[in-house]
Amino acid sequence: MIKLGILYFVLALLIAWLGRNRKLGFWGYFFASLLLSPPIGALLVLVSGPLQLPARQDRDPRHRQPARREPSR
Repeated sequence: MIKLGILYFVLALLIAWLGRNRKLGFWGYFFASLLLSPPIGALLVLVSGPLQLPARQDRDPRHRQPARREPSR
């Protein structure tokens, strides 16, 4: 019985690791796998989209910061 509990926990960790770059992130998929079951957590990872990171502003010329001027003496 303890071996099944350890296997359940390890599977939840594995699913969380697979979902670390997805919408819910590591902790979201970990808790979903623990609460719902590892197969349901795996299904959630498969159907969820990748994490959308905001575009880097330093590459977009519309969002450039004005150059700093050194104080004149």
